[in-house]
Amino acid sequence: MKFTKMQGIGNDYVYVNCFKEKVEDPSEVSKLVSDRHFGIGSDGLILIKPSDKADFYMDMYNADGSSGKMCGNGIRCVGKYVYDNGLTDKTEISVETLSGIKYLRLNVSDGKVRSVRVDMGAPVFEPQSVPVSLEGDCVKDRPMDINGREYRITCVSMGNPHCVTYIDDVDGLKIEETGPLFENNAVFPDRINTEFVRVIDRNTIKMRVWERGSGETLACGTGACAAAVASMLNGYCGDTVTVKLRGGDLKISWDKKENTVYMEGPAEVSFTGEWSNK
Repeated sequence: MKFTKMQGIGNDYVYVNCFKEKVEDPSEVSKLVSDRHFGIGSDGLILIKPSDKADFYMDMYNADGSSGKMCGNGIRCVGKYVYDNGLTDKTEISVETLSGIKYLRLNVSDGKVRSVRVDMGAPVFEPQSVPVSLEGDCVKDRPMDINGREYRITCVSMGNPHCVTYIDDVDGLKIEETGPLFENNAVFPDRINTEFVRVIDRNTIKMRVWERGSGETLACGTGACAAAVASMLNGYCGDTVTVKLRGGDLKISWDKKENTVYMEGPAEVSFTGEWSNK
């Protein structure tokens, strides 16, 4: 299986061109290639496939083999892959995902994609749709007990379910202990991605993320969007925010008139190769 390892601000995936390759049992393959000791090493597997609804289809799997609906950093790399490898010559493309069709604007320099702006669609706040098993029209700044400590949570779906909470010391957080307590809490029926956020100023926030099925990652595009939207919803920030993650920065804007979130950031190739588990 020929592959390309790519990353968007440290959120890394193994990409396979399924116009040429066929991957049997992608869930199991994702677990194997994601292993950072015995495999290639990644946050998961992304298959680039044909689509009858859009220019391309992104089939995504997490490091534990579970299917992922959407990945903001991952889809930027899809945009770079298809342009740089000649699968398209368009700088505006559509990509089908399990959370709907996403629209990408490719920023090209010297014949290569350097960064990508993604129309991430509308944020979803209705608890049943996130999903989160709490009453009301929106879970905003809601108290929640986690292992005897109260957190204030705001829940939003950006194609994936997210729980955003605010803490003073992002760097000192023992995320390996706290993250799973959120992810597997009974109030989140599909598990949850959790963003631990510190507001720096009205234009900047800093966050770490615990992703369901993958643990802590250096970056999460949908998580950055969720954290930015939650910060705007709670009145901490304006309509455009720089989100500082461990792997780098993303620019997130929420056009409230169109009710659309835009994410812009880099996409880079790490290396290419051929993998076999035989």
